[in-house]
Amino acid sequence: MSTCEHEGVERVLFTQEELARRVTEMGAQITADYAGKDLLVVSVLRGAAIFMADLVRAIELPLEMDFMAVSSYGAGTTSSGVVRILKDVTSSIEGRHVLIAEDVLDSGLTLRALVDELASRGPASLAVAALLRKDVPNQAEIACRYVGFECPDEFVVGYGLDYAERYRNLPFIGVLRQDMTE
Repeated sequence: MSTCEHEGVERVLFTQEELARRVTEMGAQITADYAGKDLLVVSVLRGAAIFMADLVRAIELPLEMDFMAVSSYGAGTTSSGVVRILKDVTSSIEGRHVLIAEDVLDSGLTLRALVDELASRGPASLAVAALLRKDVPNQAEIACRYVGFECPDEFVVGYGLDYAERYRNLPFIGVLRQDMTE
């Protein structure tokens, strides 16, 4: 983990090369697991969009992509636990194998609500591919079939993850300086 010269980023947690390597490995495993199945990959906007773009290119199968936007944060940096669907999938998921591409599993409250909602729509299977799983106490119980990296409980940005809609375009994941969120 090196230092970072980008303003506001304390240090690099996962380099561009580490991200590329791990996403490729995840794609290969998903390719093996879903061979011959009707796969729909659903990205949770906005944070997971970059991860999903790289992940689906690493999956060597025919697949469909769709997007959801959900909110549970309001203006703050911690989940309120109340989830609102801002943009729903446009595809029917009934009888399909659905893989949710999520950027970070933090409290798990938002993802838990999303998994429950999608499960109620009758998919053949429903799984989660999370780029990061944070080590936080009292995390909601969610079975992530695929996890890119275990992550310390720090505020991370880059590779789609933001603070106040900034930093998403960084090619790495870094830890935001604590004074940036105060």
